[in-house]
Amino acid sequence: MIQINWQITPSDLLPKLDRLWSASAAKIDAIEASLPPGSPSPVFTVEGRYTARGWTEWTQGFQYGAALLQFDATGDERFLQLGIDRTVDAMAPHLTHVGVHDHGFNNVSTYGAIWRLQREGRLPEDAWLRRFCELALKVTGAVQAARWSPTIDGGGYIYSFNGPQSLFVDTIRSCRALAVSHQLGHALLGERDEKISLLGRLIDHAKATARYNLWYGDGRDAYDVRGRAAHESVFNTKNGEYRCPSTQQGYSAFSTWTRGLSWAMVGFPEELEWLATLDDAEFEPFGGRDAVEAVFLKAAQATCDFYIEHTPTCGIPYWDTGAPGLALLGDYLDRPAEPFNAHEPVDSSAAAIGAQGLLRLGRYLESRGDGEAGGRYRQAGLTVLDTLLSPAYLSTDDSHQGLILHSVYHRPNSWDHIPAGQSVPCGESSMWGDYHARELALYVQRLAKGEPYYTFFGPTAS
Repeated sequence: MIQINWQITPSDLLPKLDRLWSASAAKIDAIEASLPPGSPSPVFTVEGRYTARGWTEWTQGFQYGAALLQFDATGDERFLQLGIDRTVDAMAPHLTHVGVHDHGFNNVSTYGAIWRLQREGRLPEDAWLRRFCELALKVTGAVQAARWSPTIDGGGYIYSFNGPQSLFVDTIRSCRALAVSHQLGHALLGERDEKISLLGRLIDHAKATARYNLWYGDGRDAYDVRGRAAHESVFNTKNGEYRCPSTQQGYSAFSTWTRGLSWAMVGFPEELEWLATLDDAEFEPFGGRDAVEAVFLKAAQATCDFYIEHTPTCGIPYWDTGAPGLALLGDYLDRPAEPFNAHEPVDSSAAAIGAQGLLRLGRYLESRGDGEAGGRYRQAGLTVLDTLLSPAYLSTDDSHQGLILHSVYHRPNSWDHIPAGQSVPCGESSMWGDYHARELALYVQRLAKGEPYYTFFGPTAS
């Protein structure tokens, strides 16, 4: 399990964060030069250069959102202009894309970041740009929410690109598109002008994810381990009945693909932060605030605990906790992860995503008086970030376009590059891993410097 560093503070990490942002600037420039507008969206690196891999267009928002995070962290206005220009010129198709569950990834990372920076007072007031981004955010939340499958219990879920039978654990993080759209006063209109609450759809989707994609150690099946996550849940579309767990990118339906776990780790806590800004009256149609928040908190704690307990001491997980080659690594949880081992790859992108969830959950619990549990999650998150910022994972080589090394995309499909002389993928980066490392770095940097707390939804009145 993770060997938590109880002494490290956000301020201790500032020199390493400076190195990350210095390396990040060169990476963004290199990607922009080799993949200008009109090129396929970069997905992962092969021999250090970003390449595309057609499946769905879910990474372009990370590409251009990275420039906005770079400005946010460093104040370099060159990256602000790059992020705005590319968002305005290239991201419109993602707003009305009815074939994916990725609106929160693409559009909150771009339109949402510009809108948030304006609301934080980081940009000169521009009424046109603000209204432009607000309209985009209203649209993206409603389009995402329209991708809906009902369940037999009266709820439902936003279905994945696989089709209406498929609930992905990933989508809980993408639900922030519904959150900002609702925050802007928007709703989805259905047949005969039925007004469909985006808050309601977000809550129902979260309940379905928590119920069907996660385990809590209560005897659900023979492989019920608290905090374990399934990549996918499959439903009968005729009556909305749950059928079975499944996976697309993990090893099996009854093991835990760690990047899928990490999406839940960050999705539930950041939505808890957003729910805390709403009035109690908004929860009444959905059973009340306490009942709703209890579902989110239970899921967040279970998944974060599982991550801490089933990850090597350094905080970087292997790509799937049930991957068969792990048996050949001996006591792999009792020592740091080994990216160059001969049996199974690690996935640094899961660490970059999950660490933010640990930190947010820690702060949420501390703000509610549970300092002991909150401190454990906070320190675990800082421990993971400290490892990601080490030379073993942070790429400062200008010839490598990736920022965080040892990420994997689709191990079962053999999509990831295996370098000469190695047996498993290693040494490469992913667009989502690099983006979330930047987001994590910005989060901790703001804590270290006493700057406004970083959320996807920006400052709120309450």
